[in-house]
Amino acid sequence: MTLAMQVIGGKWKLLILNAIRKECPARFGELRDKMVDITHATLTAQLRELERDGVIERKAYAVSPPKVEYKLTELGKLLIPVMQALCDWGEAFRQSAVVSAERIEEGTAE
Repeated sequence: MTLAMQVIGGKWKLLILNAIRKECPARFGELRDKMVDITHATLTAQLRELERDGVIERKAYAVSPPKVEYKLTELGKLLIPVMQALCDWGEAFRQSAVVSAERIEEGTAE
């Protein structure tokens, strides 16, 4: 678990990987637009780390303006069920939080 968290842990990496998973290949500008709170430098650094660790692949095209695409490697694709499980858990948590909030409002919470 420690090694996995070293590779995919942190505030942005799973969000970046999930964005690439949903729209593969993903261009740098598309990723930046989807994650409005991330800085250009942070996105660049996180993408480089993920590429270095073999989780994503970067393909640069010799065109003007520069075009760069990112996609999951075979190793990165192994994370798809993990990301889906986290998405499913988040949705279940959101639903339970809504139910809990409704119970609190109704005065039926224990």
